[in-house]
Amino acid sequence: MTSVMKMRQLSHVGADGRAQMVDVSAKPMSKRKAVASGKIQLQRDTIELITNDQIAKGNVLATARIAGIQAAKQTAQLIPLCHTLPLGEVKVDIVTSNDGAEVKCTAQTIAQTGVEMEALVGATIALLTIYDMCKAVDKEMQISDVRLLSKTKHDM
Repeated sequence: MTSVMKMRQLSHVGADGRAQMVDVSAKPMSKRKAVASGKIQLQRDTIELITNDQIAKGNVLATARIAGIQAAKQTAQLIPLCHTLPLGEVKVDIVTSNDGAEVKCTAQTIAQTGVEMEALVGATIALLTIYDMCKAVDKEMQISDVRLLSKTKHDM
């Protein structure tokens, strides 16, 4: 165990060493926002098929956006110790380039805990949806760089 870990107790681990959901009931409500992103490397031919809406499974970018939004709303069912949050907004933006696409997911809420997991889940599932929809035509896709870009909290 590192000295940093010894100095800080992990919030999801109880005194008895068991996993636990953090009690946020005493925390005040605040406006929270998180932005996460990730990339998928695609062959140029695949990008052209996506851009021209010629992937057999349908409109890749529209489907990925919806999947990302839907996934963010289901985060508490996917990550065992996450709180269920009333999401005020989830936005998924996808930008294609010569070598792939970048997905950015923004999640906002007014709650007692943050929305970074929702943003990360939204971005990841949008990327996986692109992968799923293109796997028949592109065997070299790679998902990378999934990360939290920012999170903010504004007291009310």
